[in-house]
Amino acid sequence: MPYLIESMSAAPSVAADVAALLREATAADHRATERSDLIVRLMAGELDLAAYGRYLAQLAPVYEALEERPAGGWPIFEPGFARSSAIRSDLAALGQAGVHPALPEAHAHAARVRELVHAGDDVRYLAHHYARYLGDLSGGQAIGSLMARHYGATAEQLTFYDFTALGRPVEVKRRYRARMNALGLDAGQVAALIDEVRTAFRLTAAVFGALGSSEAEVDVAPAPAPAPAHP
Repeated sequence: MPYLIESMSAAPSVAADVAALLREATAADHRATERSDLIVRLMAGELDLAAYGRYLAQLAPVYEALEERPAGGWPIFEPGFARSSAIRSDLAALGQAGVHPALPEAHAHAARVRELVHAGDDVRYLAHHYARYLGDLSGGQAIGSLMARHYGATAEQLTFYDFTALGRPVEVKRRYRARMNALGLDAGQVAALIDEVRTAFRLTAAVFGALGSSEAEVDVAPAPAPAPAHP
């Protein structure tokens, strides 16, 4: 199915600042996701780089699915956003490559993105693109800084947050929002976009919830029994 959305010249467009409307309409979903217990603990310095590696490994399937969309189409889909190679590089630098399997919730999130890619639904695909990459350029920058501060993560372990190829984060976000507003989406498309961003946040929250539960199991795991003393 073609990835260029049909011309919207015949459909009435909504107010120009779709980005602001989207941000306001999904603010509660966003807050609920970023306040998940796992993220709070990770950013507070209560975990470790092994926990961060487990977190990063859950993102890999979602970014791989995002990158399955064929290049081209709307300018907002800049190839420089791709993060899969950075995730692999960071996990290798952390000494955790291939160590953490993705949870079912991460695969479910990736499956939804892949479904939209295969359907050629650029409007709903944009919702996941927005939720992930604008998040990486905003709160994600804080996560990267705190991983360095709390756990001593190095630049080589944090390339996931490096968007210098696209520009300074504030400039990239401004360009992204301007391009979103320039799409001329009609009211039905904006409603679909908002609905799918909420879905993206719910799927992310499910991943964080499952990962938080697994971290709790790690916390309470019994220490290995001491070796018997030699006679």
